[in-house]
Amino acid sequence: MGETTGSHISKTPGVAGYVLAGGRSKRFGQDKARVRLGGEMMLTRTCRLVREVSRSVSVVADRGSRYADSNVWVVEDLWPGEGPLGGILTSLLATAETGGGRDWNFIVSCDMPFLTREWLTFLIGRALASRAQVVLAHSAAGPEPLCACWRTDTAETLRKALERGVRKVTDGVALLRSEVLDERDWKRFDSAGRLFWNMNTAADYEEARRIVEAEES
Repeated sequence: MGETTGSHISKTPGVAGYVLAGGRSKRFGQDKARVRLGGEMMLTRTCRLVREVSRSVSVVADRGSRYADSNVWVVEDLWPGEGPLGGILTSLLATAETGGGRDWNFIVSCDMPFLTREWLTFLIGRALASRAQVVLAHSAAGPEPLCACWRTDTAETLRKALERGVRKVTDGVALLRSEVLDERDWKRFDSAGRLFWNMNTAADYEEARRIVEAEES
């Protein structure tokens, strides 16, 4: 299903971790996974965080996007160019095939620079205790499905949705039993007000870099 550029998915029970890096970054103007933040490539930074909370990490990317310098297992996106829902389904299928029977997957976009280990640990813990099929936060901007936990056995439902032409991740979420974490759950992890902030444009990146440099100085 993919190709290795590092160690394979670990056999540790619990949650399989994935970073989505298959986007075309049209508004950003360059591959946002490769920009540097705090002296570290954004993809490397995100993978390191995911590995800390899930004990495993794989990158979902288009064919040819090897990210060899990230030293992670790369899973080829089975629906390249079709948006993040295809990347999410690719992750679930990868876990079903190689994930040692793990029920849950933590899947995050590579462009969220201010996520914290504390918040992700809480999110994953809620998922492991949940009877839902997807566990996600609702922030002031709305649902946050690109930093969420998905059950492996939702793959068939999402595959059928993609075959019907569904492409919005929120439309995929609507087909599943969801547990929503609202402000009462995540606010204590977001004192700076930017937990779910993502880098859609070059200006967003410059702002993120300014904040990180200020915090590290």
